[in-house]
Amino acid sequence: MVKGVSRQVIMVDSPDPSMFEKAIFIIRDGKGGAGYAELMKEAQSIAENYLRGNVERRKKRTAPVIYTAAGAALTGAIWLLARIVF
Repeated sequence: MVKGVSRQVIMVDSPDPSMFEKAIFIIRDGKGGAGYAELMKEAQSIAENYLRGNVERRKKRTAPVIYTAAGAALTGAIWLLARIVF
C-alpha cells in the first residue's frame, strides 16, 4: 500500500539558467490565505535575491589555479635560492 502526501508547490524559472534551471518552493499546510499571484511574486523575489548574492560571491573569489601557481613559483624560488647559497 502506498501512502502519499499532497503538497502545494510553486515552480519558478531562473532568471539566469547558468546557475539553476528552476526553483521549487513547497508551501506549508494552512498557508493558503495568500493568493497565487502573491506567492508567485514572493517566490520570484527569493530566487532573484539568491541568484544576485551568489553571482556577486562567485565574481569575488580568486581562482584556486592562481593560488597553486603562486605556491609553485614560491617553492621554486626558495629551492633555487637554497641551491645557489648552499
